[in-house]
Amino acid sequence: MREGIRAARRLAEGAALRDVLDTGDPAAWLALDEGVRADEWYLPPYAVPTWEETDGGRTPTAVLRGDGPLTESRLALALCHRDGRIRHRALGLVAGHAALLPLVAVRCADWAEPVRERARKRLSEALDAHTAARLAPLVRRLGGRHRGDFAVGLLSDVLRRAPGEQLAPLLASPDRRVRRFAYGLAVEQGRLSTAELARAAAGDDDAVVQTRCAEAALAAVAEEDAEEVLGALLGARNPRARSAGVTALRRLERPRQAVAFLADRSALVRACARYVVRQHGTDPLPWYRDRCADPGDPALPPGAAIGLAECGTRADAGLLWPLLDHPAPGVRARAVAGLRTLDVTDVARMRRLLDDPAPAVVGEATLALLPSAALLPETWLVERLAVARSRWVRLSAYRLLDGHGGVVRLRAAEALLGDPDDRLRTRAEAAVRRALRRGVAGRADAELAELLGRPRLRLG
Repeated sequence: MREGIRAARRLAEGAALRDVLDTGDPAAWLALDEGVRADEWYLPPYAVPTWEETDGGRTPTAVLRGDGPLTESRLALALCHRDGRIRHRALGLVAGHAALLPLVAVRCADWAEPVRERARKRLSEALDAHTAARLAPLVRRLGGRHRGDFAVGLLSDVLRRAPGEQLAPLLASPDRRVRRFAYGLAVEQGRLSTAELARAAAGDDDAVVQTRCAEAALAAVAEEDAEEVLGALLGARNPRARSAGVTALRRLERPRQAVAFLADRSALVRACARYVVRQHGTDPLPWYRDRCADPGDPALPPGAAIGLAECGTRADAGLLWPLLDHPAPGVRARAVAGLRTLDVTDVARMRRLLDDPAPAVVGEATLALLPSAALLPETWLVERLAVARSRWVRLSAYRLLDGHGGVVRLRAAEALLGDPDDRLRTRAEAAVRRALRRGVAGRADAELAELLGRPRLRLG
């Protein structure tokens, strides 16, 4: 808002539009539109209102007439003016001012119907493929507004008729809403090859684009372009593209390639790989059991441990327990996650993992032990709150002490009220505030009442 107000005042003082706004930034135009109506820029010392006699009475027109020529700056202010009559008249003067088309697009969603209709007519007359590509980021933002669908529909119509090279810059736009829109049009009209869709699914960082392109590539993949498509999808960093590539192996009847993804780091990809091998008559469970049979195998992928739990039974926990001592932290962490998946927890055997040097292992062990937190000795956990301990061990110990509830939770929170770790201190303060709100009414726990009465727990 403040940026828009500053821009409005500078325009009223006579500054050039290109010196005031980043005209390529949709947010700058929207801020100006809001800022013009939020500020008294049209009063001295910024501008002196004049009046024009019309059939409907006297209309303020300082921004349109003034003492000098009708500049783009003055016309930009008029297009955003709080008076709908001025906005309406400004739209009649906007022809030949291509730089102001973003504000014309904004007025297409105006709350005043005469303004809205005139703006839509002007935008329809001016919008070509080149201009559509330039306005796409702004129009896509306007699409979320009430009555913003007109500009989006007009943009779609123009770009559908545009040659392919006009769409290319939108496919590479840094604005993800624009990329989603552009890829939607490209997929709808079949403008991209299967290989191009696969590369987009693998390379784009937006989940919607990844999914849309991966699904389109999966639907169109054929044997003649299989190598290029599979190479892009199966080698992608994001799991959506990899899972699409694995699923394509079923259609191409290449189940052996899917075996390599049974131990993928993504649960989605592992599930797709199991589906593919099962569709070709192979049970993946023996493969998992064979891979996890040697607990000292340095080449064991972490995904094999959790994969065994995902399709195995509780009896397979016997293969996972030895993996808690595997040299690779990833394997240890996924083995703990696998035991939790199988609902197999042995507090005595698992609590030593709370001192593991790998944060991921400690985190998984904490999740596994939380339902049994009351079985862990309080003094043993309190020792792990010491400042000398690693941050992840201290967080784990506090979570488990908090899981005890009651006076144990409050004692742990009290010990951390002055802690140097912001996260721990904030959690502790929140726990104390909750306890203070609930009070001790109806409780027979004298220690809890005494703790709540301590001055240091009052927290203001």
